[in-house]
Amino acid sequence: MLRRLIYAFAVFLAVLVLGTLGYMLIGGWSFFDGLYMTAITMGGVGYREIHPLTQAGQIWTMVVIFGGVGALGFTVVTVTDFMVEGHFTGILEGRRMEKRIASMSGHYVVAGLGRVGFVVAEELEQHGRDFVIIDCDEEALGRARERGWAALKGNATEEETLVEAGIERAAGLIAALDNDASNVFVTLTARGLAPRALIVARATAPSAEAKLLRSGADRVITPTEIGGRRMAAMITRPDVVDYLDVVAGGSGLDLKLEQISLGDGDPYVGLTIGAAHIRSRTGAYVLAVRHEDGGVDRNPEPELTMQAGDQLVVLGTEEQLRALAGRGCADADVCYPRQR
Repeated sequence: MLRRLIYAFAVFLAVLVLGTLGYMLIGGWSFFDGLYMTAITMGGVGYREIHPLTQAGQIWTMVVIFGGVGALGFTVVTVTDFMVEGHFTGILEGRRMEKRIASMSGHYVVAGLGRVGFVVAEELEQHGRDFVIIDCDEEALGRARERGWAALKGNATEEETLVEAGIERAAGLIAALDNDASNVFVTLTARGLAPRALIVARATAPSAEAKLLRSGADRVITPTEIGGRRMAAMITRPDVVDYLDVVAGGSGLDLKLEQISLGDGDPYVGLTIGAAHIRSRTGAYVLAVRHEDGGVDRNPEPELTMQAGDQLVVLGTEEQLRALAGRGCADADVCYPRQR
């Protein structure tokens, strides 16, 4: 439709220019006189001629009338269709979305808004994280816009689309497309553009996990395998599964399972867990510590020294977790964002 609009304006401008040149050549008129005569002729205003017309000038005027009225009518109809069909509004919304995405930093890119991608987006929204959705399907993008999510129409396997989604400024990417080949390509491209971003990829078959890891994924999730294990756990350990669901989701019980990120200059950096008196002073439990090199200390000893880049996996109430972040971090809202 936009191409048709450009074509309509090009035709209108061409008739206007040709009409002006015709009057200049045939009647020897000035440029402005020729332009004025062409304009009033195309518009059907009916003013008198600026200068007396020869027979050739009269013929040329009839040509301008037929050509001009047709060009003007075509342009008016095209502009009306463009406005009525919402293309103009769509362009404005697209510009606003581009500005919104350009203002993001430390956000997440969700490639694919299928069944898995939609759940991912809901979880990110629940935890107050900024994210951008990439999808080719207009229906999926419509659902995203209804929820107020930042969405970008395009192919996530293309480098230009990922750059437009701000992958170079993003904290991470979730490759949730429907087939493994596409997820491998998205992962490979994203890793090249954002070497430090956390990439989580979906695998539809267990055999694709190794390929995704080699492509640069930090984590690979196989929904069918996880779903099967979860269904079995609900049969064999239903109370445990229910408890973990409530704790991880932060609903139904006061306890929440969360992570606290430590950075350079935070008070806990350089202290042992015992010396920090986390349990006695905040009430929270440190269940595990994940180090920047990828190593994990499960059920850490009191003698474990906390370092910058560590992720503390903690269990406690919202008040206890907030107290822990307030004591252990220079800026609690960075360690433990409030939008949760």
